Amino acid sequence: MAVSPIKRTATARWHGRGTDGTGHLTTGSTILDNCRYSYHTRFEEGIGTNPEELIAAAHAGCFAMKLAFGLQAAGFSVEYIDARCEIVLQEGCIRESNITVEASVPRLPAARFQELVNDARQNCPVSQVLRVDTRCTAQLREVQQTTTS
Repeated sequence: MAVSPIKRTATARWHGRGTDGTGHLTTGSTILDNCRYSYHTRFEEGIGTNPEELIAAAHAGCFAMKLAFGLQAAGFSVEYIDARCEIVLQEGCIRESNITVEASVPRLPAARFQELVNDARQNCPVSQVLRVDTRCTAQLREVQQTTTS
């Protein structure tokens, strides 16, 4: 039985020249609804978003979910996974995607954690579409044991 593909959409509308124009982004879910972006939000520090920030959010979210699926398949229950992604734009090209992850997973050996992190780094759909050097720094936090009297 064939699985139907999942399709998601977003639109961008740009007005004006590259350096002084402005644009708005809208996603199909409308979580972004005419969200502002511009030269200033991309190359300086203006109010609004930019493509690299959106890619970073997508990569962090995709990575965390892929790691969660891997941990679940390996028989572990996740307390939390915090993933942060930094996209590096240099000379007009996205050159790197750097992920930092911290997780709390009871009874997970550190070596197994690193294996599952590496699998998520290589195989999350956003990593695959980026095909850039994706680096990942991961830290497994010790679970605080509570005692009952």
